[in-house]
Amino acid sequence: MAEDETFKVTDRRRRDETDESPTAPGPPDPAAPADRAAAAGSASQGPAPAPQGGPDLQGLFIMLASSALVNLGEAADPETGERVLDLEQAKEAIDLLSLLRVKTEGNRTDQESHLLEEMLYDLQLRFVRAAKG
Repeated sequence: MAEDETFKVTDRRRRDETDESPTAPGPPDPAAPADRAAAAGSASQGPAPAPQGGPDLQGLFIMLASSALVNLGEAADPETGERVLDLEQAKEAIDLLSLLRVKTEGNRTDQESHLLEEMLYDLQLRFVRAAKG
């Protein structure tokens, strides 16, 4: 492409009528910080707080831990009301939590990290007990 050749990209996504900025990419992301400069400065200060009222990392941890507890026979299956022992499924849920621990390292809040570590420790102990018995 020659240096004097240019191209124009037009954003045709629906925009809010009150938005007068021609370069606005569309509706604002509720999880995105309002000030980009502040976001760039805070990126080195640690993870941003989780959005209020929506899905978050702690909810994902709790969902996987609940699945592991049901499959370890520690909690009743919500659909049938029965307790089942499925060590393979329980191990899968625990392994997913371990994977999330590695992949989210440095991007979790202190509260998320504490919750994840406590859950993993507890679930691993319960898994060993269930596998022995």
